[in-house]
Amino acid sequence: MTQPSPSSPRSPRLGLALKLGLVLSVAILPLGLISVYQTSSVMAERRAVSEAALLERTQRAVASSRELIRSAISAANALTASAIVLQTEDDQCDRVFSELVKAAPQYVFAGFVDNDMQVSCSSTGERRDLSGIDMLNTEFSSDSSELVVLPQAFFANFATLSATAPVYSDGERLGVIWIAVPLEVASETLTGSGVTVDLAVFNTGGDVLATRNYDDNRRDLLPVDMAPAELAERGRNAFRGVNRAGETRDFAVVPIIDDRVYALGSWPPISSRSFFSGPDEMFALFFPLVMWVIALVVGYVGINRLVIRHVRRLRHWMYLYSAGHGGLDNAKLDNAPPEIEVMADAFRAMTWRISEHERRQQEDLNQISTLFKEVHHRVKNNLQLISSMMNMQIRATQSEEAKRLLRRVQDRVLALSSIHRHLYMARKLAAIEADELLEEIIQKLVVVSFVEGQGGKIDFATALDKINIDPDQSVPLTLLATEAAMNAVKYCGYDSSGHAWINVALKRTSNGEVTLSVVNSLSPDGARAVDASDLASSGLGSKLIESFASQLNGTLEIEENNEHFELHVTFTPLEVEDPLHARYDEDLYFAHRQ
Repeated sequence: MTQPSPSSPRSPRLGLALKLGLVLSVAILPLGLISVYQTSSVMAERRAVSEAALLERTQRAVASSRELIRSAISAANALTASAIVLQTEDDQCDRVFSELVKAAPQYVFAGFVDNDMQVSCSSTGERRDLSGIDMLNTEFSSDSSELVVLPQAFFANFATLSATAPVYSDGERLGVIWIAVPLEVASETLTGSGVTVDLAVFNTGGDVLATRNYDDNRRDLLPVDMAPAELAERGRNAFRGVNRAGETRDFAVVPIIDDRVYALGSWPPISSRSFFSGPDEMFALFFPLVMWVIALVVGYVGINRLVIRHVRRLRHWMYLYSAGHGGLDNAKLDNAPPEIEVMADAFRAMTWRISEHERRQQEDLNQISTLFKEVHHRVKNNLQLISSMMNMQIRATQSEEAKRLLRRVQDRVLALSSIHRHLYMARKLAAIEADELLEEIIQKLVVVSFVEGQGGKIDFATALDKINIDPDQSVPLTLLATEAAMNAVKYCGYDSSGHAWINVALKRTSNGEVTLSVVNSLSPDGARAVDASDLASSGLGSKLIESFASQLNGTLEIEENNEHFELHVTFTPLEVEDPLHARYDEDLYFAHRQ
């Protein structure tokens, strides 16, 4: 069963829950935007209504003051039409103004000021020269009606709000009508409004004409960053700000006399005018977000309950099965939808069919392995029988040359017998453990190379890597190692230190190839560790070595100097794994998946 490499990198991918959350967010987004837009529109309309209501309340709060000022201006304008009366005798003129003050108790003074700034007649009969007062020269010389606040010095112990209107006769300016109202009276009209509000009346020139509390701190009710003249320029409006006393207030400015006189109302902050003030506005603004969060939570819980947890369960089964775990025939899902239950049934049926197929395949392979092992066992027995027969023939032979040749053939037969013994004993028939096979052959040669007496002993050393090879390579490799080792024994001599040695190595190279090396010592004077007469050579061994190296598709290298002889064969191993055992290590597999 082919598996993906556990070391292969995985690109990060979004999970199903996150993808569904994103899709749900996009689906809800239009509704959220519509809700936010509608909520913002409603709140903007509500703020506009609140501002209009605030302006209307301010307008009503200053109604009495507006009527007082209008009456004073109207009275002054009405008297300007009686220019002929103003040119009569003083007593008659005084009587006109006196009757006016009696009819309107809110007036404290009424009179006529001519162009020379002289009070020519008045309600009190007083005559005064006003030409030395600069502030009056400007106000009383205006060609339009004016309102001005005069200090206490003009009328005993109280300040006044004075209304003036110019008088013309035949196109000629005669003077101005002057009507004075005590500021205390004007302020009382503001306090009688019946609402809790700080009020002020001012003109376009920035003069505060009246306040609800006319004391030394009367200007504290004004906005800290705007003068009355600036408020007059802005006209009718409402805004939130900080007064000069440092308090946050809602301000409303309304015109009361022909855009010349304005009223300012300073109200406690009204919650509905704040963007996030009241709980209803906050809920309305955050409702789309709450709806989005609730939809995501409900969607995730529902999808996780209906789909995701069952998909994860199926994935877990697949991981277990791919890691070599069986027993999933009775695995169940917990109240899964029919669509997912169909997938689970299909997976269980598939695993059952695959497991049954593998079981039958394993039975067939076991039978085949048993047959092959029996064949190798019989071949090994037959080769050993041949070796025994050759041994009997060696003992019966009188010729030493024939004996030597028969022993060489016997060694080759025993090498083939070792191969079949390994195949018979091997756990897997598809591969041969080359290191163990060569170790066994070398051990037999150690016995062969040992000759009685100190001069007949050869030291063997092996360095064999654990390498599995294809059985087709095991025969030429084993025979090649046997021939090379026997030749090494044949030509081994004492080195300069007086030792005879043979080294056999089987190593894997960095590029994945395998090198078999057989190195033996040589004697500088030609002396050998064993009697050369026992190992007469016909050159067959060298030819066999070349033939076996060719069968391995390997490269044969030979090097010789005065101290040692080296033989190296490099080839590419044909490693074969048993497909039924090619499973992942479970821990590595799940570590990769996580």
